[in-house]
Amino acid sequence: MSTIQEGKIQANGLEFGYLEAGTGPLVLCMHGFPDTANSYRHLLPALADAGFHAVAPFMRGYAPSQIPTDGVYQTAAFGQDTIALIEALGYEQADLVGHDWGASAVAAAALLAPQRVRRMVTMAVPYGGGMGAALLNDWAQQKRSWYMFFFQTALADYAVPANDFAFIENLWREWSPGWEWDREDMAALKACLAAPGTLQAALGYYRAALSGVGTSPELATLQAKIGTTPIEVPSLHLHGVQDGCIGVELTADMEQMFAAGFRCIQIEGCGHFLQLEDPERVSREILAFLCAD
Repeated sequence: MSTIQEGKIQANGLEFGYLEAGTGPLVLCMHGFPDTANSYRHLLPALADAGFHAVAPFMRGYAPSQIPTDGVYQTAAFGQDTIALIEALGYEQADLVGHDWGASAVAAAALLAPQRVRRMVTMAVPYGGGMGAALLNDWAQQKRSWYMFFFQTALADYAVPANDFAFIENLWREWSPGWEWDREDMAALKACLAAPGTLQAALGYYRAALSGVGTSPELATLQAKIGTTPIEVPSLHLHGVQDGCIGVELTADMEQMFAAGFRCIQIEGCGHFLQLEDPERVSREILAFLCAD
């Protein structure tokens, strides 16, 4: 099995740390919250063994990646980061894989520069207006998303890291019920969030999304397209049936938002962190999609 190596690279005015394996066509894998590039530790070797150059950056603000001095944490900026990383790594085009916030990042990239994206895989966060509508009208999803509203408060800056990040462990339990995580995965996540400025950056993603803090007027046009404009890239979405963060029912009617082919696979027995919970199934589905004629 291919080994994973570490690296750093400049892209979109930031220095990004990343994990990589293999050589060949590029597959860029973007992570979410509360998570790091380490969540792709199973997928990267699987992609590498299939003949791909698999790269998983740490998202902006997540150590060891740089914290942006302008404090911008909106999804349009994540899309720009993704395209810039493709270019910085020396490629004209890439396949994209995104989980949670990473799913939003790759979707934004596909809207920003579809010619740069051959195929796209999203996990756990559906594309389109379903999530926004659910936050307004769906009591079940409103209860699942309570943390998003809590993160708008200053109290979150103190509550999340308290008692050795017990808050994060509880989120993982709620979001992936019945799953026993690897201690090394949790330790790596806590070390990342404990790095100076990283937790505030991670919370900043949610504050930009709900309160408009950490957004840029220069990105307003692209931001307005995200979730409202169909994606013109062949796409696959994977969602755990037991996801305790974003209900699997929000994947309904997603195909309307994809103009170049779309498939949704619901994975029984998995919650939110499906690439860690069932890495063999997830890797198999992603490879089948990326390698299909």
